[in-house]
Amino acid sequence: MASSYSDDLQLEIMTTGEKAGLWGSITNDNLKILELAASGYYTVSIAAGNLTLNLDNGSALGDSTATGKNLMIEVTGTLAASRSITMPTGAERIFIVKDSTVRGTSNYTIGVQNVGGSGAGIIPLPVGATAAFYTDGTGSNSMKLLGILKEGYVTVTNGSNSPYTAVNGDVVMGVTNSGGGGTIQVTLPASPSAGDEVTIMDTSSTGGFASNQCTVDRNGSNIIGAASNVNLQNNNQSVTLVYTSNATKGWIYKTNTN
Repeated sequence: MASSYSDDLQLEIMTTGEKAGLWGSITNDNLKILELAASGYYTVSIAAGNLTLNLDNGSALGDSTATGKNLMIEVTGTLAASRSITMPTGAERIFIVKDSTVRGTSNYTIGVQNVGGSGAGIIPLPVGATAAFYTDGTGSNSMKLLGILKEGYVTVTNGSNSPYTAVNGDVVMGVTNSGGGGTIQVTLPASPSAGDEVTIMDTSSTGGFASNQCTVDRNGSNIIGAASNVNLQNNNQSVTLVYTSNATKGWIYKTNTN
């Protein structure tokens, strides 16, 4: 009987009496795969295109067909378009993604998904963040965000990348310097889920939100029970908005230094 392969990491499972003289090398490959899942670190540029991870049968350390078996995946490069990171279906995986890309003033996004993912099945990776993901591998929309392990940040400046559409977990540093800095706009995520968070802070070196306000666009969801946008108008102001399970309430302040 030929070997079979485990569901998640594609370890080779040999049957008694087969693969004479190969048990040592196959066992070593299986141990290398376990090492990848426990501590493997894969770095790749996505400047030129999307990243499709691989979980091929029996592939192990140093093999390009084993990229999806690594615990941690770091993406780098200056993006020329929005990118996706795709994990195959059929395998249950917990993995970490570190964003070391340069997104640029076009506000390019990075989405983490399973093959065929769409809508809520594509999880946005906050700018500069390190985040943990889980998929049970059962379908195209089974990707979940476990949590943000390390926050990154995005600087939003008038005339550069404003308006900016935030994603869950974003930390937005607003710059509205006096003397031509101008107002900025931060748009909250569309179709948010309960527990989603966005932080916005005034990091202007001169002037600030009191001179040039930051408008928080509700993007179709209520803010503190009202169907209206919010203007941040105090220097050095910092707010964290969290989306509630009550759509009538919508976004509320978790913190507000106003």
